[in-house]
Order: sequence, then C-alpha cells, then structure tokens
Amino acid sequence: MVTYQDAALAPLKNTGQIRLYDEAAFEGMRKACQLTARALDELASRVAPGVTTEEIDRFVFEFGMDHGALPATLNYRGYTKSSCTSINHVVCHGIPDAKPLREGDIVNIDVTYILDGWHGDSSRMYPVGRIKRAAERLLEVTHDSMMRGIAAVVPGARTGAIGAAIQSFAEAERCSVVRDFCGHGVGRLFHDAPNILHYGSRNEGVEMRPGMIFTIEPMINLGRPHVKVLSDGWTAVTRDRSLSAQYEHTVGVTATGCEIFTLSPGGLDRPGLPEAA
Repeated sequence: MVTYQDAALAPLKNTGQIRLYDEAAFEGMRKACQLTARALDELASRVAPGVTTEEIDRFVFEFGMDHGALPATLNYRGYTKSSCTSINHVVCHGIPDAKPLREGDIVNIDVTYILDGWHGDSSRMYPVGRIKRAAERLLEVTHDSMMRGIAAVVPGARTGAIGAAIQSFAEAERCSVVRDFCGHGVGRLFHDAPNILHYGSRNEGVEMRPGMIFTIEPMINLGRPHVKVLSDGWTAVTRDRSLSAQYEHTVGVTATGCEIFTLSPGGLDRPGLPEAA
C-alpha cells in the first residue's frame, strides 16, 4: 500500500513513501531547477559540429562550480561525468567522450545540479547543425508528448494519466515509447518514489497530491521501443538502431495543477525548433 509522508519528517533515503513538500521546499527546488535550466540555455549556442561531448560536460561542471552547485551524476554509482549526452540512437545515459558531434546529429543533454541540498533535474534535445526532417519531427513529437503528460498532472488524478497522455499521443504519431526507463520523485534525493511511467492507463499508478515533486522524461523512438544497455553498464541504445529523443522537466503538484520548475528562462525549452504553439 502506498503511503505519503511530510517530507520534513522523512529520513534522507528512499523508503518507498511519497514525500509531500511545503512551500519552502518548492522555493528550494525553483532555485536548483532554474540553475539547471540556465545551464541548458547556455548550451544552445555551444552545441555545434566539431564540439565534443567531453567539452559539453566540462562546461556543465564548471558552470555548476561557478554557481555553488555540484553535478549530481558526478561519482553517482561510479559514473564519472557531470552530465549525460545521448546521441542519435542512444536512448539515455550516454557518456561524454572525445568524439566530436557531426552535422545532422541530435543529442540529448541531461543535467542535474545539487544546490543547497536540492536536485534540479532536466534534459533537452539539441540539433547539431541542420538535421533531417524525420529527426526534427521526432524532437517535436517527443516534446509535445512530455507537455501532454505534464498537462495531466492534477491533484486527485493518478500518475497513470501522465503515461496514458504520453503514450496515446506518441503512438498516434507512429512513434514508440520506451518502457525500460521512467520518471521519478526528486527533491532532497536524486531518485525517490514514485516512479512515473510514460505509458499505461489513466486509472493506474498512485494518486497525485499537492506537494509531490517528480520528473516527467519520456524517451520516444522512431522505431520499436526495445532498448539494450551496452557493456559500459550505462549507455542504453535502441535495439533497431532507430533515432531516439527525450525531454525532461521537474514538476511540483499544486492545489490546482502543477508548477514546472525547469522551464527555460530564455524560452529555449526546444532549442533549434520553432516555439511551441
């Protein structure tokens, strides 16, 4: 049975209980998430053919250090980088390296900063130079899928409504939803309850209540949904080598809906694409 707990009284570990945060906690999350959003904004002008993901990762580390924040992925369960950079058919958890980006690539950059103990978690897709229309369409569908999932966040509804909104839209656009990874609770902990599935039925999952904070981060493929993890233990790729895309926001449930903590201050939530309607 799912239980809820006042986050201020909860131990600093994942107990399976769902934390309900107060306004002071929401303010802490706003600051951490906006720092992450600012870093992702800065990357919009830095992603280009010839740039390496290692250079991108170095920027993420230095930007965090300059603003008193620590990248949450650095040394997390043995991971040695400050960000994840997932290119083309890499679904998630791509490891930055010295290989340069090429014209026509698409890359997801996933950043989480810890600021004053709060985790700001977000990711965006970036086109590298001019990309093919199929890739551009995948980015559009993926971002729209995430936003439809966010629109389903209302107190009293179940988390399954998020997945149902994402799945119904993505599959209607002849894309598929990755099942192997999901969104998660976040706040004082990097990964917490509940899990947020990006597929399923609106009557499934736990009841959303004001004070909950979690990520919505669908991974959408042009081909089949199946993935495999490479021998490095991190990098997940599509089994059919089809393109994959992901966007991620951190949201907090309010009395009337939700607040998106990681919105771009520069209007760059979809860098390289036209502004959403």
